[in-house]
Amino acid sequence: MASELGLAPPAKRPLPSAPTTITGIGDDLLREIFLMLPSLPSLVRAALACRTFLGAVRSSPAFRRRFLALHPPQILGFFICPSRIASHPFVPSRGRSDPDLAAAVRGADFFLTRLPENGGSSRGWHFETCYGGYAVLLNQTTDQIAAYNPLTQALHLFPQPPADKILFHGLPEYYFFSEEDQGVLRMVCVQHRNMSWQVPARLAVFSPATSSEWQILPWVETPPPLQPEEDGQKVITFYPGTQVKGFVYWKHTSQAYALILNTATLQFSRVDLPPFFEEIETVQFMLGQTKDGELCMAGADDNDGKTGMLVVCVWRADEHGVEKWMLEGIFALSLFVDATEDDSTVQVDAIIDGYVYLSTKYSGQAESLLSLCLETAKLTKLFDGTYTSPSHPYIMAWPSSLADNKASPCLKIPVYRRMVKAKSSGRGGGDPEFSYQEFRTHEAASVSSTGGLLSISEEDESEDEQNELMDIERQ
Repeated sequence: MASELGLAPPAKRPLPSAPTTITGIGDDLLREIFLMLPSLPSLVRAALACRTFLGAVRSSPAFRRRFLALHPPQILGFFICPSRIASHPFVPSRGRSDPDLAAAVRGADFFLTRLPENGGSSRGWHFETCYGGYAVLLNQTTDQIAAYNPLTQALHLFPQPPADKILFHGLPEYYFFSEEDQGVLRMVCVQHRNMSWQVPARLAVFSPATSSEWQILPWVETPPPLQPEEDGQKVITFYPGTQVKGFVYWKHTSQAYALILNTATLQFSRVDLPPFFEEIETVQFMLGQTKDGELCMAGADDNDGKTGMLVVCVWRADEHGVEKWMLEGIFALSLFVDATEDDSTVQVDAIIDGYVYLSTKYSGQAESLLSLCLETAKLTKLFDGTYTSPSHPYIMAWPSSLADNKASPCLKIPVYRRMVKAKSSGRGGGDPEFSYQEFRTHEAASVSSTGGLLSISEEDESEDEQNELMDIERQ
């Protein structure tokens, strides 16, 4: 009829556009948004909100490197050596500006309550080392070694090596290597033997994926020092080792070199140090790595806070392609102490991802823990008046749940998604602690025995949850 009257047909109504949701944002833009989060705990909480967010994080190893480069190592507190204060083994970070960080500290088991009890024995668990999110402890009463992650509450119990084979020459050192995204767990026992002109070492390896027993390797000769030690001159050949992402380094007590163990090949090598570092004691010297993964060392010529100097060197190639120690910076220790205080000392505690951690003390009391960024020279006070050395700072490791592990996701995504839905209905009240506490509750785990190794396994999921996990794995 409209055409017969010469009228234009009515315009068609445009179809309504599909609503845009946060899950419809592309992965690249999501990752740029995630880079602006204040901390690693904030990233964990955001990534586990839905499968889209988790997939954006897990699918990009480059994002992981960028995030870690833009954020300092996430220190959650420090474990106090038991010889100092036995009743309170952990001092948490007190920062209140990041609620996700505070929630992570409150939700973790830093008092190590999941470790097996000793049946009334007072000797208990002895703290050995802390690296990669795991605390390694020894129990001489039960002859066990524990590797425990207080955040995820993953517990691995190992038997100690046979005493007649590994404990005959001095006390061994234990190092735990965890690549959970690849299903690799190993406990390595290292023992040195002090001999004139020779520095033999012995390794024992416990790999639950390949064996239910310790593999005791024969004594091997390691690269010797440049000058032989005189008989009886030194009882201890090396200071305690430092674990740095697949390697362990031991500084010689009286010569300018360090012994290196490649934990992938189980081969020893050595690296010479500048003569300046020859007589530096272990409390004034530390090895670590930069943000770019380069080997780094820092040492103070004197721990006096008013006269000493901190020297930082990095192992890298020069303009001719020759790898050597290159000076990164020199800092007066007076920069790290209060000039109005008397009897100040500075100690080098650790080097982690381009940050040097130093502790200060005044007249033997009121210690503080500081971090020095090697890239920007920015100094940050982490603990003031509460730090106690010797201690073990606890650094939050990159969670395996955020790694590209298609074999088995570390965390139960369906459980976390139910918590997010509950929060939207008002149960959580917007408090991030709700997510962490509820997540830990739903992660109730059981202990299963596997050939001499005890590990924590997740509780059984329902069929719907298993199907949803399979969907995540296929992505």
